[in-house]
Amino acid sequence: MNINFHDLVPKDFNDNSHVWIYQSNRIFTLSEAVQIEELLKNFADNWKSHGTPVKGYGNLFFGQFIIFMADETASGVSGCSTDSSVRLIKNIEKDFEVDMLDRQMHAFIINERIQLVPLSQVNNFLEEGILTANTLYFNNTILTKKELLKKWIIPVKKSWLAKRVPFLSNK
Repeated sequence: MNINFHDLVPKDFNDNSHVWIYQSNRIFTLSEAVQIEELLKNFADNWKSHGTPVKGYGNLFFGQFIIFMADETASGVSGCSTDSSVRLIKNIEKDFEVDMLDRQMHAFIINERIQLVPLSQVNNFLEEGILTANTLYFNNTILTKKELLKKWIIPVKKSWLAKRVPFLSNK
């Protein structure tokens, strides 16, 4: 699986630009992806914070992850403007019958595909050898463009999961 996504990230955004990642519980079909990408572009082009345009970006990655980015060096992002992005995500959930807000599902690259694993099952998957310390993990907790580029797709052993999963602490 080609995990090179760096070319999709705007180069003219500050490294400290704020990032939000939403993971779908399934991959979108091609026609859904086209519709969603249009929604995200329209949202980012019209994103405002207290009436001031936000230097924003929104895109669909790997057909399953929606990423918003706001370069706050130009103008800050208020709670209301963040809420507007969450409203868009909730509309996408409803319109496309997906779950984008389930923080208990975690994405890994297993057998060259993105696979979702419930947090409650991660230890079992490790014990069975389906996941290893080197399995690539989508760390959706990152907060900045710099982290997105360097720490979004990382081995499990370098993620916050390594501290939470007892099985890994012995490795």
